[in-house]
Amino acid sequence: MKTHLDCYACLLRQALSVARKAGCDEETQLAVMKSVLQGLQEVRTDLPPPFTTTQIHRMIREKLPGRDPYLALKERSTQKALALYPWLKELVEGAGDPLEMAMRLAIAGNIIDFGPADDYDLVSSVERAISEPLAVNDVEALREAIENTDQVLYLADNAGETVFDRVLIEQIPVPVYYAVKNSPVLNDATEEDAVAAGIEQYARIVSTGSDTVGTILECCSEEFKRLYDQAEVIIAKGMGNYETLSTGGSRLFFLLQAKCEPVARDMQVPVRSLIVRRG
Repeated sequence: MKTHLDCYACLLRQALSVARKAGCDEETQLAVMKSVLQGLQEVRTDLPPPFTTTQIHRMIREKLPGRDPYLALKERSTQKALALYPWLKELVEGAGDPLEMAMRLAIAGNIIDFGPADDYDLVSSVERAISEPLAVNDVEALREAIENTDQVLYLADNAGETVFDRVLIEQIPVPVYYAVKNSPVLNDATEEDAVAAGIEQYARIVSTGSDTVGTILECCSEEFKRLYDQAEVIIAKGMGNYETLSTGGSRLFFLLQAKCEPVARDMQVPVRSLIVRRG
């Protein structure tokens, strides 16, 4: 997926938002904004948005105190999601199709995303995910793929969303490798975030070896690239993974909410659509 003009405004908003979340004074906020404005002049629109987003957030972190300006937000997101975990389990256990329900709940968790928005309503997202039709419905293809493989590679997205991923992973009857970021970027999940969600009880947590938004394979470790190349079934969560891997082939299954206009336009669905899409 290529970078759209809308992405420029989104990146600038993110820059100001993260500077304020880090508690920066106005002078530092201004310095951050100037750096980002300069960086935006060099954006390559032929590349997926996460290439630029990653570079911008690296630039921002260099100017901010502390290593992870989203740390407190990620911890709160995980605690909010864990508070809903018993309810999510009840929904799965009471469903006529537990696997599809778990997929829908995983998509509900994709609302926890501080890239396109600064707030979210988890309960509303769950209610919408279990009642609305999927705009792209490749549930049966994913079910069949899981039934015919001996392991699944699951590409994580955001902290807190990890709890919803856990609900889906519990329904997958083969071993799962759960891939997280090597170091912080935005509110993307790291190993610490995955462990806080209890993922290690149900999957083997692995690192992509990078700090990129989405999964930019050329930035990943050789170990992860070998795992990726060998995987027969890959579940890729969220918009960043769709943006970077949308041409990756039929072994990929994208689970997400189309939360911004460029992604919705690329997928040819309305904004806020719920998606289970085979690559």
